Amino acid sequence: MNSKLLCTIGISVSAALVLTNCDGLGKMAKKQKEIQYTVTPNPLEMIGDSVQFNVAAKFGPKLFAKKAILTITPVLVNAGGGEKALKPVTLVGEKATGSGQKIPYDGGSLNYASEKFPFENGMRNSRVELRAVAQMKSKSKSFDPVTLADGTQATALLVRSDEKPMLGKSTFNNKGGVGSGENANVSTRIYYLINQSNVRPAEMTSGETKAFKDFVSKNLANPDYEFKGISVSAYASPDGETDKNENLAKDRAKSASAALMSEFQKNKDKKITFGKTKEQFVVATTREDWEGFKKAMEQSTMADKDLILRVLTMYSDADQRRKEIKNLSKTYVELADKVLPKLRRSEITLNATKKPRTDEQVSRLALSYPDSLSVEEILYAGTLTNDVNTQVQIYQSAEKKYGDDWRTSNNLGCALLAQNKVSEAAEAFKRAEANGKEQPAISNNMGILEIQNGNRAAAAELYKKAGSEESNYNTGILDIRNGKYGDAVQNLGSYKTHNKALAQLLSGDAGSAKTTLEASDEKDAAYAAYLKAVVFARQGNSSEAINSLKAAIEKDNAYKTYAKDDIEFVKMRSDSNFTSLLN
Repeated sequence: MNSKLLCTIGISVSAALVLTNCDGLGKMAKKQKEIQYTVTPNPLEMIGDSVQFNVAAKFGPKLFAKKAILTITPVLVNAGGGEKALKPVTLVGEKATGSGQKIPYDGGSLNYASEKFPFENGMRNSRVELRAVAQMKSKSKSFDPVTLADGTQATALLVRSDEKPMLGKSTFNNKGGVGSGENANVSTRIYYLINQSNVRPAEMTSGETKAFKDFVSKNLANPDYEFKGISVSAYASPDGETDKNENLAKDRAKSASAALMSEFQKNKDKKITFGKTKEQFVVATTREDWEGFKKAMEQSTMADKDLILRVLTMYSDADQRRKEIKNLSKTYVELADKVLPKLRRSEITLNATKKPRTDEQVSRLALSYPDSLSVEEILYAGTLTNDVNTQVQIYQSAEKKYGDDWRTSNNLGCALLAQNKVSEAAEAFKRAEANGKEQPAISNNMGILEIQNGNRAAAAELYKKAGSEESNYNTGILDIRNGKYGDAVQNLGSYKTHNKALAQLLSGDAGSAKTTLEASDEKDAAYAAYLKAVVFARQGNSSEAINSLKAAIEKDNAYKTYAKDDIEFVKMRSDSNFTSLLN
């Protein structure tokens, strides 16, 4: 074969190869519309501040050239023209050189998972484009961009920062029932000589009894006090005979009651009957006050006190006890002089309650004379106003006087948090923690602080530590932000709030979300109307969605702009009533 013929054959083969290569890319380009792409989810969805999606592609027979390399790059394009290219994927024909997923000439498929990327607000109105470039040796061919998804659903952004702080609760009660009023009981004691039951005049003028009588004289007619009865407990020391001691204790109870009754009867106001009849005296007697004797010995400094206490432990019979103690002749003389006289007594208690101040009185005094209030009253005063500035003033006064009570600092921190004074609130909660370690309220409130500082993990730990209904609710808000919608529904509990409805909607239960919204105290708010519009849109009720959206816009015009980019309303964008509302 001559050289000219060889050259001709070489040129022909090369041309054929070039044409074959070009023809392979050309066929792929012509058949690119036959590639079946699907993206999930569609639209995209923000979950926990991030977005991720999957792309599936199916290539039919004879579509993917055997020596071709196809590079596909998903690109997120927002309405303003901004772009975010994601990681590309490389596909190779069955005879192509290079790395990548092989696609047989007889047909194959691709399953692509994008990386997780941070959500940006512009992604609400965006599209996913697939941009593909096919290559064979030095030749390449760009395919037409393919749009797979329009918009990113970011409904979780509607979550409200309505974390629930926890106040240190006051025990003040002016509504009646158990705990209503302040215990104002007063007591005195009357002491007797051995084997006697008559009340000596000196006993009625002792300092203790004088204070008792002064209280009665001053407050018997005072409408702020309620008198409930008089208790008289009379005792005999254990040094006499048991039978005689029993009668002696009864006689002492009678004499003490009579002596006190005479004091009440000095009040000649016939409208005041308290304390003037024996029926108002409740009497109890102890014929031998061994318990009092034991307590007195435990507190004494007598040399033989341990020996006497051992006698009490060894013998239960009263006569045997007396015998053994009297055998300690020197010790018994000291007992008779220092211990036994204090056991021959009557204890009188006037059972009284100081009626609680009214709400109006507590509120007025909290601002004008806070030092006149008890810690329970001033803490209660802080709950009687919704004005956060007034709350701060009240709790500052409370902390100034009762700073060792953790509740004052804690409640001040809550009020400062409501003023968005985060650093000052943090200091208040630290002071509260110093006086009330391991208090659930403090852990909960410090968790809210961590949220303010953007530390979700620390907040979650503090909420868990608190373990309260409020901290569970706050955990539910975290769950929404983290994309754990089922957990959010559980943790938000029985609260009928916007956030509970949002969690139900994001969990796929639009019906329950609607019911919760309608029962919520927030139902008339603009944000609640907007969420209700989203609920109706998901239920396919366009007319009610438009009505709710209109209500939201009338209350807050910012929702007009927000709704334009909201993919929740994508099916309504061709509805003239919807478009006219937003224009």
